[in-house]
Amino acid sequence: MSDLTALLEKYVAEGAFPGAVALVDRSGEVEVAAVGATEPGGSAPMRSDTLFRLSSVTKPITAAAVLALVDDGVLTLEAPIARWLPELASPKVVRTPASELDDVVPAARPITVEDVLSSRSGWGFGADFSAPTLQPLFADVAVYNGGPRSPLTPDEWVAALADIPLLRQPGEAFLYNASSDLQGVLVARAAGRGLPEFLAERIFEPLGMKDTAFAVPASQRDRLTPYYLTAPDGTHTFADAADGAWSTPPAFASGAGGLVSTVADWHAFGRMLLAGGGTVLSPESVRLMTTDHLTADQRAEGDLFLQGQGWGYGGSVDVTSAEPWNTPGATAGWVAPAPPHTSTRRPTRSASSSPPAACPVPPSPRGCVTSGPMRRPTECPLSGSSARSEEVYAAYGSGREARVAAPMPAVRVRHGIAWAVAVNWPAF
Repeated sequence: MSDLTALLEKYVAEGAFPGAVALVDRSGEVEVAAVGATEPGGSAPMRSDTLFRLSSVTKPITAAAVLALVDDGVLTLEAPIARWLPELASPKVVRTPASELDDVVPAARPITVEDVLSSRSGWGFGADFSAPTLQPLFADVAVYNGGPRSPLTPDEWVAALADIPLLRQPGEAFLYNASSDLQGVLVARAAGRGLPEFLAERIFEPLGMKDTAFAVPASQRDRLTPYYLTAPDGTHTFADAADGAWSTPPAFASGAGGLVSTVADWHAFGRMLLAGGGTVLSPESVRLMTTDHLTADQRAEGDLFLQGQGWGYGGSVDVTSAEPWNTPGATAGWVAPAPPHTSTRRPTRSASSSPPAACPVPPSPRGCVTSGPMRRPTECPLSGSSARSEEVYAAYGSGREARVAAPMPAVRVRHGIAWAVAVNWPAF
């Protein structure tokens, strides 16, 4: 038994999670471990090809799609998005973040492609979930309640978004989540075809990501982990089974959290980033993805999500060594937006920072899985001096309560190093 398998089995035995899949790539030498079951008390085993709902780690993939169009010359970073999304040509902004929806002023300038890539479009979640302008984001354009499935078409979604005032002026503040869905619609409009088709052609097929999509075909549904709720007494209730929401293509393909994938497919995406973009992206686009674009004030204001770190295009970027596992210059995907009273951030490799007190699942230091809610592991065989030559990728599995998106795969890259691990977590 490998150290990786033994480590995961230890936490399964302790009840920290029902099952896990992990992939470790040490300079091209790949090890995969699959342990436990796909659900609490279940008999279906985790497999190396188990499918997970990616949740918010869809975000870096969507950002890569936008940058592919930048590489093509179809989009430019400084261009107003109204060129492709005319519905958003004249946004209004609430006078203050606490203002009512009818207390608005005109936007000081157009929203640009770069604003959307850096999550500074003006729409999204800030620290105060009681802000009046956030309520229609939940009610009218939310795509994650019970899973990222909206009944709206992309055109209908943009029209609904246009009626919601910005929380902040364009470029002024980092706000989580909404910009990634907006990126997906922007890709579709600019490319002249749906986001699923564009991702398949430009990212998934070139990288061999054969299992990554917005829906799971009938022949493969036995590989998809269930999505379930956990009651206060510890009992589990399914929120989405294999033949549920992900069994058919969605009306709205969520660029913020709609994909399903496998550890192997995420490994391929991470390898592409480590290779400087390969045939998918230019080295400059990878550099932009993995560079912090926020000011110090924006990082401080977005601390609920950023926790002291920065933001590139589609993922977090470490800029301080707030914790031993923070690595300035590294990048990470984010896993889930925080609902009103919970943060569920799940970066990879050495996790970017400590969670807030309300976080039910702490981040994983130095590639280790965590030992359960609000606890950290006491050992980490993957850490140490050998980490300099290691590359580790993964997915965090499905199964959080419906109002909290399931934690999923993320990638962190620094000087040819990436870490990750895939776990099917129960909902805490």
